[in-house]
Amino acid sequence: MSASFALDDARRRIQVAYDPDLLRSAGVRLAELLAQHLAAVQSGAGPVIPWHQPPENVQQACQVLAEIPAADTSPEALAQRFAELVTLMLQRGINLHHPRYIGHQVPASVPIAGLFDAVGSVTNQPMAIYEMGPWATAAEWAMVRELGRLIGWQPDEFSGLVTHGGSLANYTALLTARNVALGDVWEQGLPRQGLPPVLVVHTDAHYSVSRSAGMLGLGTNHVLRVPLDERRRMDPNRLDEILAGLRAQGQPIVAAVACACSTPIGAFDPLPEIAESCRRHDVWLHVDAAHGGAACFSPRHRHLVAGLDRADSVAWDAHKMLFMPALCAFVFYRDKSHRFETFRQSAPYLFDPTAPGLAEYDSGLRAVECTKRAAAFGLWGVWALFGPQLFADLVEVTFELGQVLYRKLCAAADFEPVHDPQCNIVVFRHVPDALRTASPERLGRFQMDLRRRLVESGQFYIVSTNIDRVGALRVTIINPLTTPDHLDQLLDALREHGRQLLAQA
Repeated sequence: MSASFALDDARRRIQVAYDPDLLRSAGVRLAELLAQHLAAVQSGAGPVIPWHQPPENVQQACQVLAEIPAADTSPEALAQRFAELVTLMLQRGINLHHPRYIGHQVPASVPIAGLFDAVGSVTNQPMAIYEMGPWATAAEWAMVRELGRLIGWQPDEFSGLVTHGGSLANYTALLTARNVALGDVWEQGLPRQGLPPVLVVHTDAHYSVSRSAGMLGLGTNHVLRVPLDERRRMDPNRLDEILAGLRAQGQPIVAAVACACSTPIGAFDPLPEIAESCRRHDVWLHVDAAHGGAACFSPRHRHLVAGLDRADSVAWDAHKMLFMPALCAFVFYRDKSHRFETFRQSAPYLFDPTAPGLAEYDSGLRAVECTKRAAAFGLWGVWALFGPQLFADLVEVTFELGQVLYRKLCAAADFEPVHDPQCNIVVFRHVPDALRTASPERLGRFQMDLRRRLVESGQFYIVSTNIDRVGALRVTIINPLTTPDHLDQLLDALREHGRQLLAQA
């Protein structure tokens, strides 16, 4: 075959892939399949997770790749194949919209948000410079302004951006804090002489904080953990003692890291007292509000984040309690002048010296990512459709369900709540009579085994944790369609699986 014929064949195949009629036909089928799937899942039908061992799913995915049809490439035939692939994806994936999904801090996202995201995906609206993503930039800026206003800042005083996930948001903020706290570290690297710089953090801070310390060159051994109070919140008095001691011996402090709220049990730190201590000792305060930042929307729960406006930087995930598809996380700086400290380019108009005013809108100058997806489209679209009251509703309904579950646990003789929840994260243990006098090790192991049986049954999806080095069950009620009846069913399912475990033992 000649080179010209080969290129002609290549162009024909490319044309098929780019055919708008294929998109139209596949899109119609996709909308119907998703609507049918969500209707079934949201009604509680089927398993929360159709459990298969990892090798089985990998084998299935590989098998599909080996079955690519080569004959009919008409839009209708390809759309049919597309529908079969989507059906397989829906059949094998976890069902976060199932009301018995109460596991990780990943929500049953507002479904139509995904369609706004799809606009950016199908038309490929990348970000790094304004010219490549003008409306993606505009949507991101609009959401930064609205969320920053809810935190309590004035529009012209703060800055913010969207990044891919809370871990990257924490890292970005702490990179900025390091550069501000340590002077010329961006250019010269960490000093080799003297006492090493440290991070001072909430004991239960997310693992991304320690990971950031490693990536920033500080070292995880220089993460100092502040003791907690009786509610597993950072103790501001102990924080003050630690900061005073570090300052007295001349040890550099990159930042203090507080939580709103912490991952293990959803504890909200006393931010006003923490902020005052940081101000007294001239220490950058970063607040990981990935989960709890959404309390800003709720008149009933806003008190939980009182003092958030006094933080120097804030991380806030929209793909948690704003119920957006992953990933969409925000980084905020209270002082707008810090926005270019993260990377300290030689000139903030680096990307286009002929239009220096555009540098303010070039996210690539402030974010770890260069090319970045248009992550704010879903949030911008849902806000524009429903208004901010929807986000308040989502917070209040799910936080109240946390209290409902807590009351049920307190009323049940065979369950022990670990804490009085401040939000929709609830940690507890199932303690049947046979384990009343069990050792902590055996009781903790029982929780882990119980959780594994429950998840593999498909009845519920919950997770586990360790509290005071003893295993426990942990739920995040992050589907607003979950009801008190579903919580009753959870306790009954745990009892039944517990009986089976004890009988086998």
